[in-house]
Amino acid sequence: MLSLLLCACATTQELKPFSTDGCSLFPDRCGEKDWCRCCLLHDLAYWKGGTAEQRRKADDELYVCVHKAAAGSGLAGLMYSGVRMGGTPHLPSWFRWGYGWPYGRGYRPLSPAEAAVADALAKAYTDETNHEMACPAKP
Repeated sequence: MLSLLLCACATTQELKPFSTDGCSLFPDRCGEKDWCRCCLLHDLAYWKGGTAEQRRKADDELYVCVHKAAAGSGLAGLMYSGVRMGGTPHLPSWFRWGYGWPYGRGYRPLSPAEAAVADALAKAYTDETNHEMACPAKP
């Protein structure tokens, strides 16, 4: 039990609190069409990281969400291509897969202790910062 606790404490030191910039290098919305919540949910998956299969699922979910929110405008395909090319964990970008972890983690499943820490940090973000996971209106 003590070793599990120590492992969880060490993991807490490594995973940064959740942060998001909305849709990173894309607009968050256009007129009445707003897909920023799709990007926030995608950022949550990217921040936490995990396996290549989990990344593919997150990217697929982003596509579906943006396609629906943008009413099939073609933006979903463009965003999907962008995250597939630019979101690799092998680039030292702020939007890479697993960006909550120090660079170099790559595709690695979260241990149970890491998953618990990630869940707690995500809950802290949604409870304390933005409980609805909604983007603020931009002036």
